[in-house]
Amino acid sequence: MEQEKARACAIAFVECCWFMKELFPSMLCVRQRFETALPLDVEAAISKGFEAIRPQIKPGMRVALGVGSRGLSNLSKIVLMIVQELKSAGAMPFIIPAMGSHGGATAEGQVALLAGYGVTEARMGVPIRPSMEVKQLGKSDTGRDVLWSQEATTADGVLVINRIKPHTDFSGKIGSGLMKMLVVGLGKHAGASAYHSGALTIGYEKELIDLTKVVLAKAPILGGIAIVEDAMHQLASLEVVPADSILIREPELCEMAKKLMPTIPFDEIDLLIVDQIGKNISGMGMDTNIIKRGVHGYHLTPGISKSKPFIWRIFVRDLTAETHGNAIGIGMAEATTKRLVEKIDASALHTNVITARSVQCAKLPMIFDTDSEAIKAMLESLPDANPAKARVVRIKDTLTLGELEISTALEQTSIAHPAITSIEQMGQMSFDQNGNLKPITHG
Repeated sequence: MEQEKARACAIAFVECCWFMKELFPSMLCVRQRFETALPLDVEAAISKGFEAIRPQIKPGMRVALGVGSRGLSNLSKIVLMIVQELKSAGAMPFIIPAMGSHGGATAEGQVALLAGYGVTEARMGVPIRPSMEVKQLGKSDTGRDVLWSQEATTADGVLVINRIKPHTDFSGKIGSGLMKMLVVGLGKHAGASAYHSGALTIGYEKELIDLTKVVLAKAPILGGIAIVEDAMHQLASLEVVPADSILIREPELCEMAKKLMPTIPFDEIDLLIVDQIGKNISGMGMDTNIIKRGVHGYHLTPGISKSKPFIWRIFVRDLTAETHGNAIGIGMAEATTKRLVEKIDASALHTNVITARSVQCAKLPMIFDTDSEAIKAMLESLPDANPAKARVVRIKDTLTLGELEISTALEQTSIAHPAITSIEQMGQMSFDQNGNLKPITHG
């Protein structure tokens, strides 16, 4: 009896393995080589950078330090060093969450986001003033109201910290950086909403520059700490940019950041599996510069969409803890999981997308109980449903592209790609007993 039972189990196991083989492709692990920066001496960069603005910092000055919601490398360390630099100059710094409508557009939510990065009053040794109140600084050349943090207007000087990178909503000479932090971040919910409203009609870049000029003219801006990261999410550059140089220097730093951005090394992908999205990864959850899909909609026709890579289907598996339930960007995917949906903070998500006027990014794709069900459905929905031919790529998130999992259909393309340095066999796409992909363990 026991022998028959064991034999039946063995047969069932073999049949299951064959069934899985028929439904899912075999996978490989590939590593990419990117241009990376030499290790940066952050303390020396900050100390030297402050030489440009130190003469403006007087003993007793109340200096507001705007800190945002992005997951910059070593953010808490950088903030602490800047606080110490200000204190050594005799200033009295305090921190303002500079993140527009993030954190559910509440003071408590924004303090929680900062805490998630280790930026707390206890660790920084200075107050955090999270008020969402704003006041009008003036009007732009196009007649738009410039609304700005009331807390920031009470300061004797203002500094902002942000990563410089191409924006997810528009392309141009500037992107996400110091100007955005001055206008959108310190604009709080009301100012961020006013900016995005005008941007839809006037243009994102023009509106951002116009409003920045008002902020620079009307507010006591000392400057900004501009950070550029390389393709491996490590610090490549840190500059203290004086206020009168921001409009000139930021486009140059944005060009540097553009050249350092990572890429997915394939022209066409049938299915992109993204393990996690979140505000700490990108303002839109997953970077549109990587996936080549627009926040206001996209085409799923290769002949119309000229951007590379062209991706037929995107499956998003989960949210980062740091995003606190804000699933912005999920609308750019075709499939997701029930576990992700159950983590969504609808209020935070809706507030963010309405403020940013990117409502497409809150739409829910098809929802599946398990990863295996989602992947099977996405493969079946392709023009050619043969799993053996499916060009599948799996990434942790759009910031982490040094290592990828790919299907064997992309093996020859990988061999010929100059940026791919190694290829390792992984075997059949692997699921746990619940039908979900096993964690990425290589690297």
